[in-house]
Amino acid sequence: MTQLLDDTDRSVFATDEELLHRVLTPYRAKRCEYLTSATVTSEGDPRDGGRLSAACTFEIPESCYIDDTGHFNSVEFNICFNQMAYYLMAKSVKESLVEPFSRWTLDQFWTRQLADVFITDFKSTFRKAMRGRRFKGEIEIVDIAEWDANDLREALVILRTRCHYADEHGGESHGEVTAAVTNPPVI
Repeated sequence: MTQLLDDTDRSVFATDEELLHRVLTPYRAKRCEYLTSATVTSEGDPRDGGRLSAACTFEIPESCYIDDTGHFNSVEFNICFNQMAYYLMAKSVKESLVEPFSRWTLDQFWTRQLADVFITDFKSTFRKAMRGRRFKGEIEIVDIAEWDANDLREALVILRTRCHYADEHGGESHGEVTAAVTNPPVI
């Protein structure tokens, strides 16, 4: 853990290289690992008006799925979002930053990372074309809700997020993404 700042309301964590490597492990090829760093800031619980975010850097030397389009596109937007979200959730578990993640172990998160995280609503807006090779991004968890299990579904954690990307040439895009994470009881 590299904690840069800690006061009563705010903690900042530099990139945890070991954690970042583990978060990116499911990506089949090294060229699919776009996230290169993530600084997490925790300022209280998002459910109570607090802020949980990660400032990130990305590098996409070549697209992992298509010939070079010359610009950052919606598929890359989504891949980058996933990598930021996975890292922010994993760091929240590791550092016990916010409920319900503070009740989970990292092993429980690794089990859930792919099979139990579902994007339920995805909106992306591209203001000015980004070149998409090297750029910055940010994710913020705006709200966290826990839904109990019922006859129709498992217990869920609902994350409402905002994200933003920008490059050094003035390119910019942003989005709002809601994700559901199955949340079986911790035993």
